[in-house]
Amino acid sequence: MKTSKQARRDAKVLFAACKVNGVVDDGRVRDVVRRVLEARPRGYLAALGCFRRLVKLDIDRRSAVAETAVPASPSLEAAVREQLARRHGQGVQVRFQVNPSLVGGIRVRVGSDIYDGSVSGRLEALASSL
Repeated sequence: MKTSKQARRDAKVLFAACKVNGVVDDGRVRDVVRRVLEARPRGYLAALGCFRRLVKLDIDRRSAVAETAVPASPSLEAAVREQLARRHGQGVQVRFQVNPSLVGGIRVRVGSDIYDGSVSGRLEALASSL
């Protein structure tokens, strides 16, 4: 089902109202949804659907998974957090995981962006180029 332009515009306005210093605030999101459900304006279900999508995209953009072949040292964790904050802004939540199949290096996924500096990633790129 296609969403109307008005519903998308309304969702963007609601989404902008939920930001505090450029980061979406959970309390404001809950408050906005509660107020819209109480008021039930025309087309509110479509607007809330678009709003939900915008919030989900923002959560994905602010969540990162860093995979390393061995447990990451505190200095590496700090450097990764700093680089992600510089590239994607403040408020990025980083989760570190051990993935032995990487052989070495690090792979970081933020939303739909993947930064692959792993040995297995380089071997795959080399194999596909041959």
